[in-house]
Amino acid sequence: MRYKDIKINSNRSFGVFFTFIFLIVAFWPLLNDGEVRAWSLLVSLVFLILGLLNSKILTPLNKLWFKFGIFLGNFISPIIMGIIFFFVVTPTGLIMRLFKKDLINLKKNNNKTYWIEKKSIKSNMKNQF
Repeated sequence: MRYKDIKINSNRSFGVFFTFIFLIVAFWPLLNDGEVRAWSLLVSLVFLILGLLNSKILTPLNKLWFKFGIFLGNFISPIIMGIIFFFVVTPTGLIMRLFKKDLINLKKNNNKTYWIEKKSIKSNMKNQF
């Protein structure tokens, strides 16, 4: 899938999202007995007005934010998948080898086939649902 085929969010949702982000930035110092950040309140108000009006002014910022998200996804996803592989899958495989378990019958044997004959039938498939 090409990036041009992906539809970005509306300018309204982008504006409202960043309104809340800058409101959090504005009021965060109050947790440590600081003062409200006036510049962040002003930016939050601008984003709110432009977002509610669904202004075309937010389109370049929205596209830039979207491209930044794609960049982060391309950069972070392989790192996270590598961490999962090396810290979950690899130790699991090593533990299975340590205990000599072969859960999916990959070991070579001298049989003519790898087909497993079942001794008893667990269901007759008449009443499946």
